Amino acid sequence: MSFSEIRLSSSGFELGDVGTRNYEALLASTAWRDALTFTVSYTVLSVLIELVLGVLVALVLERLTKARGWMMALLLIPWSMITVVSAQLWSYLYNSAYGALSWLVGLVTDEPPIILGTPVSAFSAILVADVWKTTPFVAIIVLAGLVTIDRSVYEAAEMDGAGAWTTFWRITLPLLRSTLAIAVLFRVLQAFGVFDLPFVLTGGGPGTSTQPLAMLGWKVMFQNLNMGAGAAVAASTALIVFVVCLLCLKAFRSQVAEEDAK
Repeated sequence: MSFSEIRLSSSGFELGDVGTRNYEALLASTAWRDALTFTVSYTVLSVLIELVLGVLVALVLERLTKARGWMMALLLIPWSMITVVSAQLWSYLYNSAYGALSWLVGLVTDEPPIILGTPVSAFSAILVADVWKTTPFVAIIVLAGLVTIDRSVYEAAEMDGAGAWTTFWRITLPLLRSTLAIAVLFRVLQAFGVFDLPFVLTGGGPGTSTQPLAMLGWKVMFQNLNMGAGAAVAASTALIVFVVCLLCLKAFRSQVAEEDAK
């Protein structure tokens, strides 16, 4: 489809070969470059923040005893919630007329802000909603890696006089590299294909500042009915994700090989 021009009619559709013309138009498109910039920025920032917070939460959970099960259950509530539902809840909080967050900020600035009305604040609002929902997922994965670390390693470090920060940086973090690689792989795949969160919160706006690649492909294919160009957007996105997956898997295999050698 991405190498074809698809003409729709009441009797069906016709395929016309256009070669790489759809991809040439794609690379020259400002909308595609803007959507790619937003998607990459969103993926990098969200995964980085969730990784840091997830490790911190996992470290706290790992030290709990009786209340760990209850805390894990509470943490999984945001993750188990359907994204469209959680996005709608956040849209209520961000609403400039009656939103709780807008009201709180208005107490400081004397004027309720339009959180979803500017590109920077809208991007930040989407990021906060995603971090709130997905950090527990990363925390559970990291916790699974923490509980498999042999406690004798920590006892040996303590006997050698290693402090808390040294123990974390020199022992815990290196032993968690495989676990962190898996968490990053899952989150990159999910974040790069984001659609529902910006669709509900901003609709891709203001303008197209928060429009990800998935939404661009949907608009081109199903709103503009330009099937060939929409297929080119989808194929280019799939190719980027495929390359990222290969890089993550290569890094993961290198880490496993290093651990086996040790």
